[in-house]
Amino acid sequence: MPADQSPGTSQFPSVGDFAIRIARDGTWFHEGAPIARKPLVKLFASVLRRDAQGNYWLQTPVEKGRISVDDVPFVAVELSVMGAGEDQRLSFRTNLDDWVDLSAEHPLRVAEGRESEGPSPYILVREGLEARILRPVYYQLAELAAPAPIAPGQPASQLGIWSNGMFFVLGSAV
Repeated sequence: MPADQSPGTSQFPSVGDFAIRIARDGTWFHEGAPIARKPLVKLFASVLRRDAQGNYWLQTPVEKGRISVDDVPFVAVELSVMGAGEDQRLSFRTNLDDWVDLSAEHPLRVAEGRESEGPSPYILVREGLEARILRPVYYQLAELAAPAPIAPGQPASQLGIWSNGMFFVLGSAV
């Protein structure tokens, strides 16, 4: 092990911060200018990682640089519904054209925002990387909402959606 590398650190040098930012709407910027080429954004997204401290990194086999992310790196822009009720499968298309099935591996999380914003739903795209579900897509989910199955200790006033045999809570019915 090189003298300047402690145990548990990566095998490549960290070059510090890259001048890349992902805006809340999913737009990628380099040095303040939007990156207009979607294939380039997809390439960057393929090497995007998030560490345990919540920092976002672009990581290749030879270098690693931190980037800034306003909220989360992706947005879910489309919903596909297959089946109905407990047997339905919900899939989300991200702004980078990846499809993600709502499932145990890709769960839903709803964060409560300020009163003016309301709830913000997210789906896990891959380890540590989420997509914020856009408001129109969230409204589609709300149309599919059903009362939560009653379980011991669970309030009966929750609403949610079924996907891949699992129930995901959207929020309170009150």
